[in-house]
Amino acid sequence: MKPKIHPTFYTDCQVVCASCGSKWLTGSTRKSIHVEVCSKCHPFFSGEQARMLDVEGQVDRFYKKLQVRQDYVDLQKAKEEARKAPPKPVTELDLGIRVTGALEKAGIVTIAQLMAKLGEGDEAALAVEGFGRKALIDSKKKIRALGYDLPATVEEAV
Repeated sequence: MKPKIHPTFYTDCQVVCASCGSKWLTGSTRKSIHVEVCSKCHPFFSGEQARMLDVEGQVDRFYKKLQVRQDYVDLQKAKEEARKAPPKPVTELDLGIRVTGALEKAGIVTIAQLMAKLGEGDEAALAVEGFGRKALIDSKKKIRALGYDLPATVEEAV
């Protein structure tokens, strides 16, 4: 090492925190050091950082946004499931004994099967023996009244 180019090293350098007033000794090239924040009063080291985030509410707002999004997705799935053909029996439509009997004779026992038949078109539904125009119109009205969407081909025809 070259002589007289290195600074003097003090082993008893006193560090003083300006915010909390704590003092400790360390080694340095200065006789004393004054710092604004130390490890005892800094939020990251003292655990106050979590409290500061709670005061600002950023984490809570983020979780609320996530919950709102999840609720929206769940609601959309529930609506989509509700719009699909229900597994309820045709008798819940109260179309009449003759019409219900004709549908059961044709093998259509649920509203889902009736909606599938209506999706094929009016002529396919009218091809069922004992199922006339009045029964067709009444079944469409009652399916809509229950809150279900009819297939696209039925909507265009009506």
